[in-house]
Amino acid sequence: MSYADTHGTVLGFDLGLKRTGVASGDLSIGVAHPLTVIQADSTDARLAAIASLIAEWQPVLLVLGLPTHADGGEHEMTRVARNFARKLESHFKLPVFMVDERHTSTAAEAELHERGIHGKKNKALTDAVAAQLILQGFFDARLIA
Repeated sequence: MSYADTHGTVLGFDLGLKRTGVASGDLSIGVAHPLTVIQADSTDARLAAIASLIAEWQPVLLVLGLPTHADGGEHEMTRVARNFARKLESHFKLPVFMVDERHTSTAAEAELHERGIHGKKNKALTDAVAAQLILQGFFDARLIA
């Protein structure tokens, strides 16, 4: 997982069938921030919302969480995410990197709980914080590589 550019905005996604968390960050700083949550029931609606974000943020690449079982085995959402990554790449002509997202939703919930954010507020933010953790994982892996 390497990318030669060292500057530019990156958008990260925690893909869900109804909600998709979005995070942003910059390659030069390597710090991710939760951005928003896209509410969409279809791929077309999700792509339209992402198109608006791409127009606004002008990212140089995209990062998408790759869901797997705890042991790394693939399941239906793994295939959905891989297909969505291909759609993102062909639709927006940007490089798309997939990052292991095991335990990010649990970690996001714990982080929000620690900050005293509970209930519906927690649910609304969990996906964006999970996207932040996915994107931060991408940035951290670049530092190690």
